[in-house]
Amino acid sequence: MDAAEFYTGIVVDAYSKLKSTSFDPKPYADFVGAAGEPGLEIGCGDGEPLLSLRQAGLEVDGVDSSADMLERCRANAAATGVEVTLYHQRMEDLSLPRRYRSIYLAGPTFNLLPDDETARRALAAIRQHLTPDGQAMIPLWIPGPTPEAELGRQREAVDDEGATLVYTPLSETYDPVLRTRVTTVRYERRSPDGAVESADRDWVLHWHTQTSAREMCVDVGLDVVRIEGDAGGAATADDFTLAVQPKSFF
Repeated sequence: MDAAEFYTGIVVDAYSKLKSTSFDPKPYADFVGAAGEPGLEIGCGDGEPLLSLRQAGLEVDGVDSSADMLERCRANAAATGVEVTLYHQRMEDLSLPRRYRSIYLAGPTFNLLPDDETARRALAAIRQHLTPDGQAMIPLWIPGPTPEAELGRQREAVDDEGATLVYTPLSETYDPVLRTRVTTVRYERRSPDGAVESADRDWVLHWHTQTSAREMCVDVGLDVVRIEGDAGGAATADDFTLAVQPKSFF
């Protein structure tokens, strides 16, 4: 295994075992049910909540930028007995064979795009893949800085082979002008035989205000039809979801 494969493998393992967010499939199923099929989940990862929607009989495809996560998604789909169509592409470079009546991101995956230009490209790609009457749901989040007490604090989980996976945030740069938070983290895999593998990575979060997000949507030909909070609740300045449609629909 070369350095790149090792780096990717340990980060994916750590992500899968240490991720702190799980997704209730109901809001996404409700969205697809209301906006229509076929649907597309951007950033489907290892299949949550995509596979739950497929189990419910909804026609939803998945796309992700990580080949490793897609392999896990295929394995999870096989284990649950569902078929799913998956694509390996970045959201800002989408080029899929069909359009969708519903497109959604599960959680604030959009915040992983590192700058406004990449985000604008992703919104343009979403518009190009919507049917004229389609709708997209884009959750957004404004993160605060990681508390200083959390830097250097380890989180641990055990993988299927009995190895201990360790996640440690080491340092962070928080820039409210560029709307960017860059956190340097270390992933370690400690095998039962005492061997230790390690990889460092910079996690970049880039955020948008309601105003800047709406302006970007207008720039690429999307209209914001509503702004809401989780599960249809009230939106806040720091946590909100955009529902958008192509301008040509009106």
